Amino acid sequence: MTTLKSKLHDDLNAAIKGRDELRSSTLRLTLAAITKEEVAGKEKRELSDDEVLKVITKEAKKRREAADAFAQGGRPESAERERAEGELLAEYLPKQLGDEELERIVGEAVAEARAAGAEGPRAMGAVMKIVNPKVAGLAEGGRVAAVVKKLLAG
Repeated sequence: MTTLKSKLHDDLNAAIKGRDELRSSTLRLTLAAITKEEVAGKEKRELSDDEVLKVITKEAKKRREAADAFAQGGRPESAERERAEGELLAEYLPKQLGDEELERIVGEAVAEARAAGAEGPRAMGAVMKIVNPKVAGLAEGGRVAAVVKKLLAG
């Protein structure tokens, strides 16, 4: 079975052969981040596909934030490059939930939390606890929290 990490390596080799500078540099940086994570603990270890996905998600988020910063700083070329790298990384991530689907899942969690007696500000934590495992990797935390706040506010 091919691991996600080995797929990244294969794609990197293909990008180098195809002289795809954007893809090869993005994958190089991502693989470096994965390696850094693998040697971060007391002993070197292989990351699971789930852990590799977390690294890719973090890298993609960094690209989005950098793109926004460059755009605000009046550096459109740099913003465009970061955006392109982020989109490239997104190809390796599970498809993100649409707004309607996310609202449906959060709505069910809100009902579940209220049924368990969670009210007011404490309900936020209770709802997030129910929602997070269901949407892990499929929606960003900030986006999830915004929908939870919106639905709790009624």
